[in-house]
Amino acid sequence: MIRDQDTMNALLDTISRFVRERLVPNEEWVAEHDAIPEDLVAEMKAIGLFGLTIPEQYGGLGVTMEEEALVMIEMGKTSPAFRSLFGTTVGIGSQGILMDGSDEQKERYLPRLASGEIMASFALTEPEAGSDAASLRTSAVLDGEDYVINGTKRFITNAPGAGIFTLMARTDPGTPGAAGISAFIVEADTPGISLGKPDRKMGQRGAHTCDVVFEDCRVPARNIIGGKPGVGFKTAMKVLDKGRIHIAAICVGVAERMLNDALNYAMERKQFGERIADFQLVQAMLADSRTELYAARCMVMDAARRRDLGENVSTEASCCKLYASEMCGRVADRAVQIHGGAGYMTEYGIERFYRDVRLFRIYEGTSQIQQLVIARNMIREAG
Repeated sequence: MIRDQDTMNALLDTISRFVRERLVPNEEWVAEHDAIPEDLVAEMKAIGLFGLTIPEQYGGLGVTMEEEALVMIEMGKTSPAFRSLFGTTVGIGSQGILMDGSDEQKERYLPRLASGEIMASFALTEPEAGSDAASLRTSAVLDGEDYVINGTKRFITNAPGAGIFTLMARTDPGTPGAAGISAFIVEADTPGISLGKPDRKMGQRGAHTCDVVFEDCRVPARNIIGGKPGVGFKTAMKVLDKGRIHIAAICVGVAERMLNDALNYAMERKQFGERIADFQLVQAMLADSRTELYAARCMVMDAARRRDLGENVSTEASCCKLYASEMCGRVADRAVQIHGGAGYMTEYGIERFYRDVRLFRIYEGTSQIQQLVIARNMIREAG
């Protein structure tokens, strides 16, 4: 749902210009230094990117799902690390508070997140619990008015710079599976929290992840999201449904960027006295990419509109994420192939995107998890 087309057009124009004029020229610098310049971070905050999905009453832009998808498609036209910087704050890091948090929790944290004063991270994955999130072992034991938390979280995006963690921990060890899990808001400076060394990753340099270790970390019981123990897994799943549409939109944007770069190269590069864009086998790769991109974009926008209408989009969100992330990988592969030897060289940037987009098929639920979600939903509905 687009609330006001003129306002939305102005926002998209601003972001498109920011991506084109400020972010794209800094892609190589970010990849080389594994950091995002502070002046660019400040500009992101000024534009409102950190408060994109947070309601206006808390200082954010309060975009709808359809509007968010359109913004993410524009943000996808540059290195994914830029999006990742604010992505956990506007997505899985803050949405649990927004969806299920108490009024007091919203008032305390959402304005600071919207302004970019603090960043939020989503602490779910563990060394022995990734796709099987319901088997997480991090414990939260009630002691007076506090919970004492112990455990390790792994591959936590933006953890090195986080101000708060949306943490999933087991509050009822006697209840196996999802029912014993609660969601906490944990401030990053709480005693008992330590960070592992930053992970060295295949791609997305400039986007930082690391382990987060909780050792006898005391968190007030009032910091359970919504004040309700035992419903944290449900909160996480609602957050991930929305996040999967968000990631699918990013995949569309990045694929558009890679395809545009490949097309431009094919129209300039000559072999056998002709542009390689005139070779039918190159045209086939371009056409297949364009077709899959169109399909993914249609899926994303349809799922976003359905969510704005209040429909349950668990299946559609997983379909989007599965198809768009796999599509993005195929486009990346074809883009490298169209560039030929140049595609394997760093100076053209395509090899960097090839590595960067591989992550899309893993986080927010792997492609295989999306397949399970889709099939199980189908079986449940049929029964």
